[in-house]
Amino acid sequence: MQSAIEQALKCTIDVPIGCVIKKDGNVIAAAHNRRELDNDITAHAEILAIKQAQQVLNTSRLNDCEMFVTLEPCPMCSWAILMSGIKTLYFGAYNPDYGVFVSNPQCLPQKKISTLKIYGGIEEEKCGKILEEFFNKLR
Repeated sequence: MQSAIEQALKCTIDVPIGCVIKKDGNVIAAAHNRRELDNDITAHAEILAIKQAQQVLNTSRLNDCEMFVTLEPCPMCSWAILMSGIKTLYFGAYNPDYGVFVSNPQCLPQKKISTLKIYGGIEEEKCGKILEEFFNKLR
């Protein structure tokens, strides 16, 4: 999770969310939110990391991969995670408004979710603090 946190801290104008994908214990993709920086609403850390990993592995299927992300994924990212076949998801802070794997699981078909191992609350306090500090600066 530390690598994902380091990615989140790279955000300059975007909501600080970082993501890392590992295969066989090795980092194959790392990204952070770039929505505002790239003027691309789909440039979430998870989507960018999935695209990187697919390029590295030369396949759309990430079956033996693990994802580490600092915030529980939104619906868009959740579907991308499920469709890519990632086997394990570790996330930091819970996302009661937009997170769908744990906070609002009714947004996704349970049969599809059951194929993914999900572990939430990893370094939750640290991940939450990064987000809290970002939003406090905006106010």
